[in-house]
Order: sequence, then C-alpha cells, then structure tokens
Amino acid sequence: MITELKPVATGLGFPEAPVARRDGSLLFVDIRKQGLYCLQADGKVERLMDIQGGPNGLAIGPDGAAYICNNGHIYDFIGFPDLTKGPLTSVSPIPSAQYMGHGMIQRVDLTTRDVTTLYTHCDGQPLLSPDDIVFDSTGTGFWFTDAGIQSPDSIRKGGLYYALIDGSSITRLATIPTANGVGLSPDETVLYVSDTVFGRLYAFDLDGPGKVAAPPDIKTMADLGKLKPGMLPHVPGRVVLTLPGLQWVDSLKVDASGRVCIGTLINSGITIFTPEGLTTAPTPGTIEFVPVPDLMTTNLCFGGADLCDVWITASCTGTVYKGRSDRPGLAPAFCA
Repeated sequence: MITELKPVATGLGFPEAPVARRDGSLLFVDIRKQGLYCLQADGKVERLMDIQGGPNGLAIGPDGAAYICNNGHIYDFIGFPDLTKGPLTSVSPIPSAQYMGHGMIQRVDLTTRDVTTLYTHCDGQPLLSPDDIVFDSTGTGFWFTDAGIQSPDSIRKGGLYYALIDGSSITRLATIPTANGVGLSPDETVLYVSDTVFGRLYAFDLDGPGKVAAPPDIKTMADLGKLKPGMLPHVPGRVVLTLPGLQWVDSLKVDASGRVCIGTLINSGITIFTPEGLTTAPTPGTIEFVPVPDLMTTNLCFGGADLCDVWITASCTGTVYKGRSDRPGLAPAFCA
C-alpha cells in the first residue's frame, strides 16, 4: 500500500506525468499551464519552459531528453465548487476551440531546451490526443497511447502506438476507445493499457519491442477453443481488470513485483492490481485502493534510493502528493 501522503506542491494548474530524478527532484508537466516543471528537493517549484498545446505524458529517453505526449490542446478547463475544499478544476468533455487538429510526440533537450516535434501523424492519419508514454529497455523506441476525442455524443477512438526515437517510424498496433495509461511488466513481455471511461485495464502479450503477439489463427469451429480471452472483435487485448461503478482509469505505473498501479478518477485514488501469474503477495487478482483527496488522481511515479518514494499528481486541486510504498516501484528504463 501507499501511506504517509502529504502535499508537497500546491497551486498548480493541472499537473500530470511525474518523473522522479536521481537528485531527489521531480519533473512533471502542467496541461493547463502548458509547461514543463521541476519540483526541487527543497520544495520549490520551477517552471523550466513553455510547452505549447497540451503536455500530457512524459518519459526520459536513452539520450537523457524528455519525450512528451502533447494532446494538441484538446482540453478546455472548467471550474466547479467543492463544498469542503474550495474551487476545483477539471477538463471539459467538449474539445477545446484551440485544439490544433492533431496531437504530437515531442522531444525536449533538457540542457538546451530545444523542442523537436517527432510525430504528428501515423499512416496519414493525425494523432488525436497522445496521452502516456513508456520506453522499453532497448532504447530504440517507445510505446504511447492516444486517448482519442470525446464529445457529448460520440468518441473518436484512440489507440496504442510504437515509435522509434529518431522520428523515422511509427506504427498503430491497436484501436482502444479512450487509451490512457501504458506500462511494461518487469520482464517486458506484457504491456498494460488503461481505457479511461470504461474503467478497464488491458494486457497485451509481446513478441519483442513494438511487436504485439498475434492472436491464434482461427480457421475452423474447432479452432474457436484456442481463442484467447480478449481476442474477440473490438476487444484489443486481454481484459485483466474492469472496475465496478463509476470509476475511470488514467495513467499507470508498474512496481518491481509486477503490480499495476493506476491513477483512478471520480472514486479518486490509486488502484493497485495484482495480475494473474505473480508469485508475490497479495494473491493474484487482488485489488487494493489508496484514496487521494482529489476528484482526478491522474498519475504517479516511484523514486528515491529504494524506489519506495511515491509522487502522485492530484490534478483537480493542482496538487502533488508524496508518500511511501510498501514495495519498490519498477525503475524506468532511463532516468533523468
């Protein structure tokens, strides 16, 4: 579980995508304030640079640069009252009038502050609203999600992508209505993706970097017995978790034991799920929940010398919390 939660930064816009650094500081983006920030170890928050559009996801690449999922300013922000804590801020379900018409993947040199746009399209189709990103250990590429576009009466479906860091190749691997969080298992044989408004977590078996395992070859009625769960039409991967009631799932991280820790909206906090096949306690299929006092707990990361420090972005109240985990997180492939 995660305990000892305390606010360490307040007064932010809509923070997301925390990344712990070796010096004890924390990088994160602010979607509403369109910037890249650093929370110093002494508690000071520094705006490092402007990121126009909607910086939404963040990961460090093998070259030490920051790679950003930019949603293209898809979101407007609306205020509404919290009778106990004052005004809150949330994203609007109606696409922003300032939306660029596409999102993008960007590379930020943290030394020179130069920004390079790597991808805006895939196979001639625009990226809609790139959301979350994770590098594999090869250092040649990364997985990222696109959350699509939601409006009051329709959804333009998002998906799962794999791209090379040099901007030379991008592949759409699955269609997922509101794809959000993405993370690799410790041995990098399974990729997890959350589907926000359906409260669902998918697992994709992998054949290597950028390669999702093919479904069984179904040619006869007898072959139907070989069908894996999650390989039905319009179901992109294995469904390993669907939360009950009104719970949306946001970005995620995997800990060192293989548990999946998911930012959870509305019933807000961190949902910790133990997939089948793990030998560590608790038993497979167990769901733990850590409440956070914010309507939209969007993301988290692990850090510190023992990887048991936890930072959580509570976005409606513009707060970053810090706590401790009873088990270490999974170290990212590359660190800042």
